[in-house]
Amino acid sequence: MDDIDRHILKALQEDGRLTNVELADKINLSASPCLRRVKKLEQTGTIVHYRANLEREKVGLAMTVFVDVTLDKHSSQIIDEFEQAIIAMPNIISCFMVSGAGDYRLEIVAKDLKHYEQVLKQVQALPNIKGINSNFAIRAVKSAATLPLPY
Repeated sequence: MDDIDRHILKALQEDGRLTNVELADKINLSASPCLRRVKKLEQTGTIVHYRANLEREKVGLAMTVFVDVTLDKHSSQIIDEFEQAIIAMPNIISCFMVSGAGDYRLEIVAKDLKHYEQVLKQVQALPNIKGINSNFAIRAVKSAATLPLPY
């Protein structure tokens, strides 16, 4: 990856709807080489997919909760089953295996406390859960930031 690729990635993170011509103009490259580079970044998995960032409150998901989950056992099968169950739950929008007091940190979105309780019950019903700790977001200071690309 060179500086031109990093400029492409930065521009697309800022506005994923840029046409190839607009992107090429923005990074001072002609359209054909720009398109070839974008296709290569997609094929290598550097660009995973394109999406719209939504305002959570405007789509009825005003509540964000960060949940630490501790498993009581850590075999490969138990971990795989837990992760697959979490992936299948649409209101869990991110899940990270972490170090520290918990084994996983989940980011859950919900319309309100009652809706969050329903999602929480789904997590609690999973096998091999030892503990759950919820942290309610008061407000977002920084969210959905672009990745800082080294130059």
